[in-house]
Amino acid sequence: MKQRKAVLPGQISDADLRLLRIYRKVVECGGFSAAEVELNISRAAISMAMNDLESRLALRLCQRGRSGFALTEEGNEVYQAALQLLAAIEGFRTRVNSLHAQLKGELNIGITDNLVTMPQMQITHALSALKERGPDVHINIRMIPPSDIELGVLDGRLHTGVIPTLKPLPGLQYRALYEEASKLYCSLTHPLFAGPGSATIALDGWDAVIPAYAQTPEIKSLHEPLKAAASASDREGIAFLILTGRYIGYLPTHYAERWVRDGQMRALNPDSCHYITQYSAITRKGAPPNLVLESFLEELDSLAGE
Repeated sequence: MKQRKAVLPGQISDADLRLLRIYRKVVECGGFSAAEVELNISRAAISMAMNDLESRLALRLCQRGRSGFALTEEGNEVYQAALQLLAAIEGFRTRVNSLHAQLKGELNIGITDNLVTMPQMQITHALSALKERGPDVHINIRMIPPSDIELGVLDGRLHTGVIPTLKPLPGLQYRALYEEASKLYCSLTHPLFAGPGSATIALDGWDAVIPAYAQTPEIKSLHEPLKAAASASDREGIAFLILTGRYIGYLPTHYAERWVRDGQMRALNPDSCHYITQYSAITRKGAPPNLVLESFLEELDSLAGE
């Protein structure tokens, strides 16, 4: 049988890396149009780059056209390989830069949605201190679900992440940051809004929005008595449905505060319908030295000590 000739016999050039970075962004944005703004290049230039990459690799990476954008099986394999390659390059650059005792490179951090209104602001203050220590540090924040943050830290795409502490994974290290309180809410136009303020309100039969993301058994037990009539993948989605006046649902108190203050929401049975979520910063065990990450974690530890 004739052996197939390798399509990448020589070195991977800077041009190849540029094409792979464009491809990564196209996949993350879900198509050429959405990637235009992120890449700051025209759709025609993106299309040309994708054609060049497919010719270079002799593979069909994605389907594009009126039916939409979709990766081929080979395209997904190339995307995963590209993530590993680009993360390794960035890791090498960060490690070499650390030899100069100067903070240079990137900090790739994943954060669970709607934490910016936490009154402690430990993440914000730590990022500010990091930028003061290293003006040349480039910070990249991705607002993604906790499970994606865990995978990103484990495979090296993310240096660190901030997630609710639910079921610790053996490959990750956890730094406790703070606790987040949540209560059950309804909006101004919901029939329960005008109910008694101190007496316990019967919640049976009222439509509720249930979170579609992972929760601890204790938190799940609080949702079980509610009538599950809708679900949401994040807290913003829950807020949207509560504000329709058709649903009740749990929200973090710091996130709901703006609507409570303006008289648009109220807490229901606050003495019994509440829970606490612990949040942690995660890093990968055995990750190579990274001065930027270590400096950020030092700032977090300092704030936690205060």
